[in-house]
Amino acid sequence: MTVVFLLILVSLVVALGFLAAFLWAVRSGQYDDDYTPSVRILFDEKQTEND
Repeated sequence: MTVVFLLILVSLVVALGFLAAFLWAVRSGQYDDDYTPSVRILFDEKQTEND
């Protein structure tokens, strides 16, 4: 029974570690999209009625 509690504790520590790493990556701008704006000019946009 002690092993089950130990495994639960270890899995919670690992899960919290992954959550902390994910939050750090989001806050540091890891998921900012720097590529799409540079290639957006290559794609045709819809023509508006005023053009």
